Amino acid sequence: MLVADKVLMKGNEALAEAAIRAGCRFYAGYPITPQNEVPEYMSGHMFAAGGQFIQAESEIAAINMLYGAGGAGIRVMTSSSSPGISLKQEGISYLAGAEVPAVIVNMARGGPGLGGIQPAQSDYFQATKGGGHGDYRLLVLAPESVQEMVDLVDLAFDRADHYRTPVMLLGDAIVGQIMEPVALPEPVDPAALPAKPWATTGTGGTRRKNIINSLYLNPDHLEQHNLRLQAKYAVMDAAERRWTSYQVDDAETVVVAYGSMARIARRAVDMARAAGVKVGIVRPISLWPFPAEGFAASALPVAKRFLAVEMSHGQMVEDVRLAINCRLPVHFFGRAGGVVPTPDEVLAAINRVSGDALQVGHLPAHTDGMLGGDAHE
Repeated sequence: MLVADKVLMKGNEALAEAAIRAGCRFYAGYPITPQNEVPEYMSGHMFAAGGQFIQAESEIAAINMLYGAGGAGIRVMTSSSSPGISLKQEGISYLAGAEVPAVIVNMARGGPGLGGIQPAQSDYFQATKGGGHGDYRLLVLAPESVQEMVDLVDLAFDRADHYRTPVMLLGDAIVGQIMEPVALPEPVDPAALPAKPWATTGTGGTRRKNIINSLYLNPDHLEQHNLRLQAKYAVMDAAERRWTSYQVDDAETVVVAYGSMARIARRAVDMARAAGVKVGIVRPISLWPFPAEGFAASALPVAKRFLAVEMSHGQMVEDVRLAINCRLPVHFFGRAGGVVPTPDEVLAAINRVSGDALQVGHLPAHTDGMLGGDAHE
């Protein structure tokens, strides 16, 4: 339940507060821009909530600390930004293999390499295609606003516990650094959360010991473990697809964008609509599982083409093509390296693929592109 009064908060700080209210009682992380407000906030508030904060000696240490604390049944979280998430990949694979619930936050920045500190979406492949070694998947959720990020934090912890899996929140420097009014949820009582009989909490001499492990030296046993994991991922794929759609009922061109890029793209959609162009937008909220229904049900009957708009070199394009079974053209427009596309640039891309001869800068008055859209889950 949300608190009625809204407060003005920076995205990273709102995320941290939402995590504490969701019952997170262990956080381990390491500083890296643009997510430093998360560990800073946790360091000042976690102890008062009865939890533990650790600034680890490295990103590698932090993710392995989650393995231990999460294995004991505590709600755990870490956060970082692109290069730091790369360092965590081995530990994330261990968490997935050992089925330890955890929430992992990536406030993405431009790359490759150390790159810069500006926003980017070039970690899409890393987040949705596994990233680390082995056959595993993460539930990946991409918020477009501070409020949605707060809402998705609670969902992430819930789904992590439900499926015994790591869940990733994939944001970027925009959603992490902007300040917006948010309604925060009521705090949950960690003692009231569902029991975790699998956790390593000590037997007290009353039960058999629990073992949390991702090492299987017998290949037949490891294959059976993988088959069980894949069955779980199939359930997640069917149950956890989330998206929003906006102005798609008669759209001949359908823009696809996620996260903060969707806010910019929606402004461009409104600008194009004001000039008479039939265009809409589908915004994936779950990047894995990718919400194919959002395209097949909402857009395909009318659409003639799709336009993926990303702050990358087109990493989401192949998922859009798969979602529509390659039945229509999928175009791409994007900027990379921390450059944020403007609504006028997105509008120009819409015009190019739509074949409309509109001139940027000579358009009718447009409405606020931040609003609108119906959520599906």
